[in-house]
Amino acid sequence: MVQLKSVNKHYGSLHVLKDINLEVGKGEVIILLGPSGSGKSTLCRTINRLETIDSGSISIDGKILPEEGKELANLRAEVGMVFQSFNLFAHKSILDNVTLGPRKVRGLSKTEAEEEAMALLRKVGVDSQAQKMPAQLSGGQQQRVAIARALAMRPKVMLFDEPTSALDPEMVNEVLDTMVNLAREGMTMIVVTHEMGFARRAADRIVFLANGEIVEQATPDEFFSNPKSDRAKDFLGKILNH
Repeated sequence: MVQLKSVNKHYGSLHVLKDINLEVGKGEVIILLGPSGSGKSTLCRTINRLETIDSGSISIDGKILPEEGKELANLRAEVGMVFQSFNLFAHKSILDNVTLGPRKVRGLSKTEAEEEAMALLRKVGVDSQAQKMPAQLSGGQQQRVAIARALAMRPKVMLFDEPTSALDPEMVNEVLDTMVNLAREGMTMIVVTHEMGFARRAADRIVFLANGEIVEQATPDEFFSNPKSDRAKDFLGKILNH
């Protein structure tokens, strides 16, 4: 579903992604782990061209990600993204936030878009909040709305860039539970997170990055019980003994 071939990215003299090769199958859940500054978020953001790449190629469902223009917008619509900050439109109701994309981009009627939106809000457990404004919701509820909004575009792939890092601890699990349910339903997901319990529970594969390179890939059981590289052992030692 997603394929990165020899992807390189620089910020000036800083080489942040070094020859990244990665394939993500349909319905696979990939968790990107690694220390701060390892390139995880940058990698995630290149997959819908929020960050440009200097060399290599990225394809989604067999189509190369275009540089710009209408083709990029079309392909981007197939890649949902949920960030640390919820980025909801503060002046629009929850329902309007979720229906805006499908009406503007997919051309759905107001009725169709609202029916779909309510079904998605039910799925993420916030349908009772549909008429409220974002500021009236907790952080965890807002993040679940952001997930519903991304799903409303019927994406083939969902990208999550540390979706729980801005949340109070008691709100983290409600968002992670929503993501676990999505994974069980077969959504292709690429997730940057520091939530190790979630990584163990939801991932098909852990991809560990350090210094802009993929250092190792393994199932959660293998990675957490028997990491191969010294870099991963060091990382896990610090995280798990914290």
